[in-house]
Amino acid sequence: MAEKKRSSLALILGYSGRHKKLTFLGCALSAVSALLGLAPYVCVWLVARAALNGEGGLERWGWAAVWFAVGSIVFYFAALMCTHIAAFRTARNMRRAAMEHVLKLPLGFFTGSQSGRLRKLIDDNAGLTEDLLAHKLPDLTAAVLTPIAAVIMLFVFDWRMGLICLLTMAMALASMCMMMGGKNAGFFHRYQREIERMSGEAVEYVRGIPVVKMFQQTVYSFKAFYAAIRDYSDLASQYAMSCRVGQTCFLTCINGAFALLIPAALLIASGGDVRQTLVNFIFYALFAPACGAMINRIMYMSEAVMEADEAVGRLDEIMAREPMPQPASPDSPRSAAVRFDHVTFTYPGAAGPALSDVSFTVEPGQTVALVGPSGGGKTTAASLIPRFWDVDSGSVSIGGADVREMDAAELARQVAFVFQDTRLFKESVLDNIRAARPDATRGQALAAADAAQCGAITAKLPHGLDTVVGSKGVYLSGGEAQRIALARAILKDSPIVVLDEATAFADPENEHQIQLAFEQLTKDKTVLMIAHRLSTVQNADCIIVLDGGRVAERGTHGELLAAGGVYAAMWADYRRSAQWKIGKEEA
Repeated sequence: MAEKKRSSLALILGYSGRHKKLTFLGCALSAVSALLGLAPYVCVWLVARAALNGEGGLERWGWAAVWFAVGSIVFYFAALMCTHIAAFRTARNMRRAAMEHVLKLPLGFFTGSQSGRLRKLIDDNAGLTEDLLAHKLPDLTAAVLTPIAAVIMLFVFDWRMGLICLLTMAMALASMCMMMGGKNAGFFHRYQREIERMSGEAVEYVRGIPVVKMFQQTVYSFKAFYAAIRDYSDLASQYAMSCRVGQTCFLTCINGAFALLIPAALLIASGGDVRQTLVNFIFYALFAPACGAMINRIMYMSEAVMEADEAVGRLDEIMAREPMPQPASPDSPRSAAVRFDHVTFTYPGAAGPALSDVSFTVEPGQTVALVGPSGGGKTTAASLIPRFWDVDSGSVSIGGADVREMDAAELARQVAFVFQDTRLFKESVLDNIRAARPDATRGQALAAADAAQCGAITAKLPHGLDTVVGSKGVYLSGGEAQRIALARAILKDSPIVVLDEATAFADPENEHQIQLAFEQLTKDKTVLMIAHRLSTVQNADCIIVLDGGRVAERGTHGELLAAGGVYAAMWADYRRSAQWKIGKEEA
């Protein structure tokens, strides 16, 4: 465990860059501050001796104590200034490094990760290291140095009283080890895990609040979120209860030295110099609480080290994920043809493949539709084109170039992907459209919006294209948001278009507008379309039926109906559902 902590600290300092020197300087200044902080107690002893013995120099030693205390504060302030600057820069560098690494991960990583958990892993865990570097690391330096100096001071004036103070310190340390060790040793690992789980479930719950309010439900209806809260509460309660004895002993020991010093001083004074014993008692009575504060600092420092160690470990979960490999000599597509050649793919951790030996080709300018039962592999197949994931075997190629051998930026330029679940940024409508081409002019964005049938949308918005979407702005319906997403894809003007059930959440009016936008988006493009509404794929050049991850049928609408297979059955079901009406049965 100690080696792991050293490695974690070394990893944190590795993110400091040129600010690492500030961290070391801050630790050195903290050590000086700690030594200066012990000097006033010696001055107090000298003042007490001079006062009881009628000697001079009271004022001199009194002012010396003040200046030593002021010097300690000044040096500690300078130390914290150095370590805070280094800590903030280090946390920033950690977040930046994590985000840069995340951007290199497969796009599929984001579809399988909760946004709340990712935020916790990257932002909060990096923030936990700030406290370690800003406060606890300089305190660690002082905690290593001051016990040595403190033990020496304990035995300088009266070894018997010093031994009593040392005994209480040892008992306090033993109590602290009892709290931190044993079954509580892995608490911070479990604590961070439960925090991340609760954070992720909280985000999902907030997203579902409209459903909760509509059906007059409570948090209990979101069992995953409720279970996360209960598990976190139980863990925290169990830990607090397990620390009762240890914490009681710890506080008793660090604050109980005074109770032992009084009888010890009386016994010592009865057989020796009363005045000297009183002087020594005054020193130890004041110095013992300082030793207790030192033990407290060690305890909180150890907690911060464990928290930061766990945070680095959790952050390393992301950093340890392999980024999408990039080719040394990128290949370029010769056309906009998309080809699946005996593709097999299994999701990480899945028991079986999502696609098995799938082969088909979408020629330039052709529209191919993927249909089939839910879970058949349609979205999986589409996501392999822009490399959300890499295939296990076989290949996916564009214009003869394997997508794994293409430059990532070039691949992104080749493919426009319109998702089923539309994602709009909390920006203006204009900025949302220009996300595909940030250098596009306002006129080009407006033309794309018109082509996507967004004119009626922008006309009713308070600031037109400049209206902010989301919080502190307006909210769009699913169909309206989909048309904005289509405008984004039209502006990108990629030769290949992938449509993943783009009309899933549209009402009839919006669906008509979206179909008109499709005509603009797919003109002279290679199109791969996923659809559950079979009416949208009747005119496709080829329809491929995926069932259980395999190609069950392929052909035109008419050919598949004539074959009387899976597609024909799906079409019959679709027609029956279209004719279904709400009403009472006739008697």
